[in-house]
Amino acid sequence: MSRNLRLEVAYDGTSFHGWQIQPNLDTIQGQLTRAIERIVKAPVQLHGSGRTDAGAHALAQVCNFKCESQIPLANFKKAINSLLPPAIRVNSIEEASESFHARFDARSKHYRYRILAARDCSPFDYRFVHHVPRPLDFRQLSAAAACLVGEHDFSSFCDAESEVEFKVRQVTTSLFVFDTSQRLMEYNICANGFLHHMVRNIVGTLLEVGRGRISGESLPKILHSKNRSNAGPTAPAKGLFLVSVRY
Repeated sequence: MSRNLRLEVAYDGTSFHGWQIQPNLDTIQGQLTRAIERIVKAPVQLHGSGRTDAGAHALAQVCNFKCESQIPLANFKKAINSLLPPAIRVNSIEEASESFHARFDARSKHYRYRILAARDCSPFDYRFVHHVPRPLDFRQLSAAAACLVGEHDFSSFCDAESEVEFKVRQVTTSLFVFDTSQRLMEYNICANGFLHHMVRNIVGTLLEVGRGRISGESLPKILHSKNRSNAGPTAPAKGLFLVSVRY
């Protein structure tokens, strides 16, 4: 009897070339696929909720695969984790409906980007934050972030070479959370979908606002221009986390 198994996976993406399998490169999907195939002793097709960039992380990436193996779920989870590197862990595994697809059934995603606006960065934090050792205007950052809520064409925040034609996305949350004692900022964005490098391009632009290089009032103009060259640089991948996927 075939089973459709849904996994929730956490990973430190620092040493990997992103989620998607690529020839001769170490990826999250590749590591998981090899581990699962060793257990079920058959080829599997692993579907993720979406790609994450090289160096980006996930607290709860969702993926699914079908197999004939009847191994109990608790044993399955333990077996997969025993074959994975320490930087990847299966948080949970459960039976899903026959029709469930991690990518096509996703309704929204929550990404978080962590920024340390302090003079020094601990070596124990360095892999998981974008270190900005200069003052940032918190009020301007918050006001600019709020401009992104709603349905917009995000061409200005998508890689220019992207072949995706429809670039309209519905953003339901776009806000900063500040820990002033630690000089840590976390930008949170939730939307019904994301374009390639969209979050990192948004963050890079917002940081230009925080530095005073771009006016916060110009965000709507940048959006409406649908021109990538009008937005800011792409922020590094290491500060980016996929927090959750809603179905």
